Amino acid sequence: MSRTFRTKREATEYEATQRTAKTRGAWVDPRGANVTLAEVSNEWLKSNPAKRPSTKARDASALRVHVLPSLGHRRIGSLTPGDVRALVADWSTRMAPRTVRRTYGALRAVVNYAVQNDLVVRSPCRGIKLPAIEPAKAAILEPADLARLAYSIAGEFAPMVWLGAVLGLRWGEVAGLRVGRVDLLRRTITVAEQVTRGAGGVGFVSPPKSAAGRRTLSIPVELASLLSKHLADSGLTGATSGALLFAGAGGRPLDYSNWRRRVWLPAVELADLDGIGFHDLRRTNATAMVLDGVDVKTAQARLGHSDPRLTLAIYAQATGEGDRSAAEKLGARLMGTTDVGRNTSESTGS
Repeated sequence: MSRTFRTKREATEYEATQRTAKTRGAWVDPRGANVTLAEVSNEWLKSNPAKRPSTKARDASALRVHVLPSLGHRRIGSLTPGDVRALVADWSTRMAPRTVRRTYGALRAVVNYAVQNDLVVRSPCRGIKLPAIEPAKAAILEPADLARLAYSIAGEFAPMVWLGAVLGLRWGEVAGLRVGRVDLLRRTITVAEQVTRGAGGVGFVSPPKSAAGRRTLSIPVELASLLSKHLADSGLTGATSGALLFAGAGGRPLDYSNWRRRVWLPAVELADLDGIGFHDLRRTNATAMVLDGVDVKTAQARLGHSDPRLTLAIYAQATGEGDRSAAEKLGARLMGTTDVGRNTSESTGS
């Protein structure tokens, strides 16, 4: 790329500046800044072959729908923090805060990739204020709610409710369970696969995201009996160990969007539990473990978390029952052996 200067002195000063930058390792080839954001985005998406297909599909969709229509044609070197702030402000008027943050994360990763590959010196994604995410009040279901929900779901999918609530499995983990992973004799279930969405939203079975996600869980006798009946009713036996417990047409993995629309939402409405999501079953499970005194390490292992702080911070929800129990225990321990009424009367002089 050539540049013109009004005077020889300007040209000499520019050359000296570039030489100094090279010496300090801060020089980048100015030609790289002419690459468009769309071109850099495409390269970034290809740069990590180990990225999970579902994550790559989500990032590609965020860029294609929300970023490239506005900035895709722009040279990467021409982008400024003002451009990014304006885009984020526009998103914030029509997108949920969590979606804004996720989309911004994809854009920031692209421009960071440009910096790392010496296309630009600094990222325009700096000093950007993002909308705050208000913590949503998690729903904790009571036993009667669970029974009503399971009763309202189409017969062959009813056990999914109990797998989510009693074992705390994610929807993808339930949908990815194979017959061979259920050991009714030992009363255990092994989580070794999950259904996830790839390009175009097509579901496929893949290993869990982390080593902690692969786990073997003991199951209560009630759940073992329920699964035994489900296997018999579905014609599933040891000879079909590779078959999915819950499958779509032709034995293919369930499609979450289709399942949610056709199975979950009608059941939630029928059970008068509007607003409940499948993940609320997992929260219910975690909270039940806390209330029943299950230690954090065991709860962490059963939920498949790599970090125990995630178990406590995200899933352990305070409930009225737990609050009342805590109040009674504290009162018994700290006030039960004292004559509170007499001491109060004396202190007031009555």
